[in-house]
Amino acid sequence: MKNLFITGGAGFIGSNFIRFILETEKSVRIFNLDALTYAGSTENLNDLPDPERHIFIMGDICNRTLLDQLLIDNKIDWIVHFAAETHVDRSILGPDQFIRTNINGTFTLLEAAKDYWIKTGKNDTFRFHHISSDEVFGSLGPEDPPWTETCSYAPNSPYAASKAAGDHLVRAYGSTYGLPYLLTNCSNNYGPRQFPEKLIPLMILSALEGKPLPIYGDGKQIREWLYVEDHCKAVWKVLQQSPIGESYNIGGNNQPTNLEIVRILCTILDELVPDSAFIPHQQLISFVSDRPGHDRRYALETQKIKDRIGWQPDESLVSGLNKTVQWYLSHPGWVESIKKQQDYQGWLSRNYQQRSA
Repeated sequence: MKNLFITGGAGFIGSNFIRFILETEKSVRIFNLDALTYAGSTENLNDLPDPERHIFIMGDICNRTLLDQLLIDNKIDWIVHFAAETHVDRSILGPDQFIRTNINGTFTLLEAAKDYWIKTGKNDTFRFHHISSDEVFGSLGPEDPPWTETCSYAPNSPYAASKAAGDHLVRAYGSTYGLPYLLTNCSNNYGPRQFPEKLIPLMILSALEGKPLPIYGDGKQIREWLYVEDHCKAVWKVLQQSPIGESYNIGGNNQPTNLEIVRILCTILDELVPDSAFIPHQQLISFVSDRPGHDRRYALETQKIKDRIGWQPDESLVSGLNKTVQWYLSHPGWVESIKKQQDYQGWLSRNYQQRSA
């Protein structure tokens, strides 16, 4: 058995990664640490395959004593660090939690991992895999080439800056202490179990209720979208195959505008919910004031991970969005449990209802 320590495993990407590993890897035991903040939920861990190989621990990555105990007692082989505050809009309204989790939390985890690795004889099979974002690179112009792994960082939001700081710490611990790390920068993820403050689930659930579909600014911001299971497959392949000290871009190889994404979702909903009272769902689209410092375009060059690791996404944008809509339609219990959260309803009011058209 390989003992895998996951941080943030009750969140969107982390819970999908755990589910993927339990389904595909029979010789892995997972220890899942999550503080269960607003975006993490034990609902995401229901009906796991082979659940006896999953151990959940409620706790904070800033708790050094807890980290030391978990690493030593469970003889951890690999750490995959998903835990993060991730929503740009929230980081604008309240950046302090992003600094605490994404910088201080990453630092505390690195310290615990470094000391554990040294105490256990600097095991050359140990890995610390840090999950990061394309937003650390800043914003691209319409004709700029995609970012490679060697591009300079230029974050524009408190969220992106906090993730960039975490990335720098990880590389510093590799250079200074020799900690065997890996780092991946992914594009926007979407798929099952994503907290519906993010664009895609927010649009799906709002359209089903006939609510306005708020589009920031002119809606022409360009993002690269990655189906979450494709991301999980990439992370696992990197862990298994990559030399230490390497970083990889993980992207979906597409470049739609936000408005195009919403229109595709509306078309899918028109087809899958033909008896909806709100067809065509595109009539619900509304434009609201843009958020401060909104990056216009993200794009990742993914040739490195394709050439060296042999990964590329399985899902096209349309196939992934179809799977995503179908998941939300077939899991009303999950949707209702999330919508009842006081923080979720309050957030929608603060961030969208008070924006001018």
